[in-house]
Amino acid sequence: MLLFLTALVFALIGLALGGGGLWLIVLGGSWYYLLAGLGFLVTAYLLWRRRAAALGVYAAVILGTLVWAIWEVGFDWWQLGPRGGVIIILGLWLLLPAIRRRLGFTSPTGQDYKAGALPLGLAVLASILVAGYSMTQDPLDLSGELPAAASAAAPDLGGNVPEGDWHQYGRTGYGQRYSPLAQITTENVKNLEVAWQYQTGDVKLPEDVGETTYQVTPLKVRDTLYLCTPHNWAIALDAATGKEKWKFDSNSGMNPDRQHQTCRGVAYYADPAATVGSPCAERVYLPTSDARLIALDAATGLVCPGFADKGTLRLEQGMKYNPDGYYYSTSPPAIVAGKIIVGGAVNDNYSTQSQSGVIRAFDVNSGELVWNWDSGNPDVTTPLPEGETYTTNSPNSWSVFSYDEALNLVYIPLGNQVPDQLGMNRSEAVEKYSSSIVALDITTGQVRWVRQTVHHDLWDMDVPAQPVLLDITAKDGTAIPALVGPTKQGDIYVLDRRTGEPIIPIKEIPAPTGAIPEDFTAPTQPISDLTFSPPPLTGKDMWGVTMFDQLACRINFKRLNYEGRYTPPSIEGTLVYPGNFGVFNWGSVAVDPERQVMFGMPTYLAFTAKLVPRDQIPPKEQSQKGSEQGLNRNEGAPYGVYMGPFLGPLKIPCQAPPWGYVAGADLKTGEIAYKHRNGTVYDMTPLPLPFKVGVPGIGGPMITKGGIAFLGAAVDNYLRAYNLTTGEKLWQARLPAGGQSTPMTYATEDGQQYVLMVAGGHGSVGTKPGDYVIAYTLPKE
Repeated sequence: MLLFLTALVFALIGLALGGGGLWLIVLGGSWYYLLAGLGFLVTAYLLWRRRAAALGVYAAVILGTLVWAIWEVGFDWWQLGPRGGVIIILGLWLLLPAIRRRLGFTSPTGQDYKAGALPLGLAVLASILVAGYSMTQDPLDLSGELPAAASAAAPDLGGNVPEGDWHQYGRTGYGQRYSPLAQITTENVKNLEVAWQYQTGDVKLPEDVGETTYQVTPLKVRDTLYLCTPHNWAIALDAATGKEKWKFDSNSGMNPDRQHQTCRGVAYYADPAATVGSPCAERVYLPTSDARLIALDAATGLVCPGFADKGTLRLEQGMKYNPDGYYYSTSPPAIVAGKIIVGGAVNDNYSTQSQSGVIRAFDVNSGELVWNWDSGNPDVTTPLPEGETYTTNSPNSWSVFSYDEALNLVYIPLGNQVPDQLGMNRSEAVEKYSSSIVALDITTGQVRWVRQTVHHDLWDMDVPAQPVLLDITAKDGTAIPALVGPTKQGDIYVLDRRTGEPIIPIKEIPAPTGAIPEDFTAPTQPISDLTFSPPPLTGKDMWGVTMFDQLACRINFKRLNYEGRYTPPSIEGTLVYPGNFGVFNWGSVAVDPERQVMFGMPTYLAFTAKLVPRDQIPPKEQSQKGSEQGLNRNEGAPYGVYMGPFLGPLKIPCQAPPWGYVAGADLKTGEIAYKHRNGTVYDMTPLPLPFKVGVPGIGGPMITKGGIAFLGAAVDNYLRAYNLTTGEKLWQARLPAGGQSTPMTYATEDGQQYVLMVAGGHGSVGTKPGDYVIAYTLPKE
């Protein structure tokens, strides 16, 4: 009976591999699975007939698989394992005496002709040795070092922020995410311990939308920390103890149509004309998910009634259409030259009648409108007259701005016009400004320059990240005011921030064609010479835990339209890689302005996009909640779109890992120095396995003068410290919830340096929710 059941299992596997393999061949894929399936079927037949040759045939299957696997992926354990794991386990099963001794026969003369274990045993042993060797290798790792010497002795950090403070989202208006503090070094970072922990009380609720997330980077001014929570509470804490000073609830309510329920940060402002210590002399501005901007007294948390309408500015003013839950602000505004400059997020792919993506500057004290820049009407920036409206659905900026007050420029990372996947009927202005970095005059709002990163964007490739400003030393020794712009495609644009002209070269490369008849594609697309864009996917890059889900992924890969980066959306279904999750997202990158290097977390996940004709879109369900994944209805457009990550039957990515890295690059030369797998599957699997696969993440890094880069972000719940020079992990701390925010650092009056991390989870990547604010420091001597 045992032998019969074994034969049956082999036969079923053979039928699955053979049938799937034949389908894959018809689609133009690998012949391996059909041949392997035939090998399993022959083995099953011989097992059923109790023939000793079964072991020899199966040894040939193992050796053939081994040669094929090495030919396809080399000695990459994470790709060899799925190809050979089941096969080797079954080989070991056949070597068991209970199976092997039942094979063969005894002649009439009494001579035994039993199955010999040697051929199969050697095949299994060879495979195990290859597996063991591959575990010591990482062919996808790039090792190297960033220059350790300072290129600038006294770099411009972007403002007069005290060394121990963190006044803006990226510490200063330059968005560098760099601190000049150096008490924590590469030698002592291993000694970091929890100094204090605070829980906000704002937790994800059952009625919340899926993407309810803690993405906040707190600010630190003198002895106080300021932060916000997903439901738009503003909180002030004592920086030394974590004790709550005040809390303000904006009562922004719940709305199932919001795609995002988050707050990345508040903005701080000290009025130079106010009497020190007077009410609202220092203010914190809180953006909310119901499209308000609220001014609070930084000392007390009370509303400042002199701003706008009794302390509240309504951002839906001037919108022709104002559907509830479609427009809100998730990022802190920029405050410069007496103005508070605000963008807003417009829900992706909900409707053609959504709010405008207008950028507006208000008087920081009164809330009066100073100028407005609407990318759908870019030439007119004087305040919108009463009774007129901004351009419907013009490209919006949902991320964080940076600015250079000396140049009088604010830098806007601009998104795409929705619907993202449909480019019909876009205006000339929209075609020019979609998915670009735009420099606006701080005084007037007029465009000074624009650098587009995707032409005729059909893939939701918003510029997602705050541009980073620093000065880069040229070969002749002069300092060039530079801007570093990370993109979802993985390109790092290094530009002269005065003009938008490239410092590191940019070229145009041919792009795939084949848009739907109503649309078109751009013939070429830009790419920077400094890029983390991955090579195109092929069948051998498909992955799974076993050969079976790997085969399913290979079949689905061949069924999708895919000609590389920028393959246009289609009714048949298109593979989008890099996906709109982005190689880089709102976490941006961190730079060291002394060494003129960057540290980032490139992430690689393929997505799919399938256009759905309007008459095939089902009615909206009453209980449906806002999301960027699944069916995007695009009301008013001829097509909706199904979007989501490219996953296999077990709901893991179809593409092989690594899905996430840490990486360092020299901004003077454009050379990538290192790229290492980042993160484990500890929190992705039913068992807490610390396998360093290289997992996805969303969030940002922070660099200190002590030579360390700090980063959470990965979907395992850890905060980690890395050697900035080499990318080597130096320390990690287990977090009580997902760490999809950007850490910051500060010092108290006694000179003690702290590293602060907010851990509250991220709905879209499925990490554990929470409400934690955790400060780490070195033991006091």
